[in-house]
Amino acid sequence: MERGLYIAASGMVAEMARQDQIANDLANAATPGYKADRSALHAFGELLVTDRPTGAVVGSVNMATRVDRQETDLTSQPVRDTGEPLDMAIVGEGFFTIQTPEGERYTRNGSFTTAPNGTLVDQLGNPVLNRDGGPVQVNPDGTVDAATVGISLVPDALKAGNGYFTGNATGQAPEGPRTGALEASSVDAARTMVDMLASLRAFEAGQKAITTIDSSLERANQLSMPR
Repeated sequence: MERGLYIAASGMVAEMARQDQIANDLANAATPGYKADRSALHAFGELLVTDRPTGAVVGSVNMATRVDRQETDLTSQPVRDTGEPLDMAIVGEGFFTIQTPEGERYTRNGSFTTAPNGTLVDQLGNPVLNRDGGPVQVNPDGTVDAATVGISLVPDALKAGNGYFTGNATGQAPEGPRTGALEASSVDAARTMVDMLASLRAFEAGQKAITTIDSSLERANQLSMPR
């Protein structure tokens, strides 16, 4: 019985982590260039159950479950035209290189603007870097030469928050970004809502299991007390 409590509780903890990931995806369903995550659950292992007097195998019991890994879908998404000269979309592989206070970071979000000093910056005010590692200059007419914008190839990119990725750049993409367009988010809102509901039902099932086991233990304790 006690083992059942731990198994149900571990499942609830795993689903809570999964719900955080799903909620973050839903919040970024309209964020340009956002890449959705997928959480994979994994069992700790199984315990073989036997009948002590006879040694006969009764079956197996799952020990618990946990979030094994979280993977990011880096697949390129459709590009939509916006008509804004500072909007940029990467067609194919690669990331824009951004200079942040924590060092260079990478992003697929090409919704850029102009800083007071005439350089190209992202929505957080961090400079977008060119192919030589310097700031990208915005032309007097409010346009940018797309060929100068750096697109780094980062095969081991990992999420770092705020739409940024970290990793080791292995070079530059041969072509620049497409201007006047943005890449769509990879979040499928309908599918993600279904995943959220399924996770919620699994969490509720764990709650019900704990309540049932607790009631059974309480009843067994009452029956074992001397009258």
